[in-house]
Amino acid sequence: MVAKDLIWGDRQRHLVEQLQQQGIVDARVLKQIQTVPRHQFVIRPWLNHAYDNTALPLEYGQTISQPYIVAHMTQLLLAGQSLLKVLEIGTGSGYQTAILANLVKTVYTVERIKILLDKAKQQWQQLALNNIYAKCDDGYLGWQAHAPFDGMLVTAAASEIPEHLVAQLALNGRLVIPVGQAYHQELLLITKTPQGLQRQFIEPVSFVPLMKGLDTE
Repeated sequence: MVAKDLIWGDRQRHLVEQLQQQGIVDARVLKQIQTVPRHQFVIRPWLNHAYDNTALPLEYGQTISQPYIVAHMTQLLLAGQSLLKVLEIGTGSGYQTAILANLVKTVYTVERIKILLDKAKQQWQQLALNNIYAKCDDGYLGWQAHAPFDGMLVTAAASEIPEHLVAQLALNGRLVIPVGQAYHQELLLITKTPQGLQRQFIEPVSFVPLMKGLDTE
């Protein structure tokens, strides 16, 4: 086990070096990429690729995002600040959630597939992450009971910016979200200002679609 942990550590350090070369400069984010065990969130057939800088398959047609995307979205969300309350839409494996939980005071996360959410909760428990609140629900609806949020991060591509999420974003809050259709999506940074929404295009991306409703299978 010790030898395996050393191998994981080497791979994490190499991954951090790659991310630095790709423009990830927030030391807090890089520290979490190096310390949060991504291999615990990857399904067994892909375990040896846990620290490759690529997206990997999960159950139910979902994916665990590329580490660069995780780090970049987190860096955009934080913008060098300390956030108190963040909403994540699309828990998936729970890896992005774990990264956020080490960087903000409280994370609220919504996942529509209950089995995925239950597995993510087990991983957070093993990592002693006690500042995550999760529910199985329609992510398009956000989590009104705990609004407003200082920041929001969406890990699946919406066809348009969900109105419910914008309404639950605090003034001067930031929303990082992929928007678009299959094979043509844009990562956007939305800032809610007194004058209205400011939209900033970040880069082309490829995410699974953000689905409405709950998974009923």
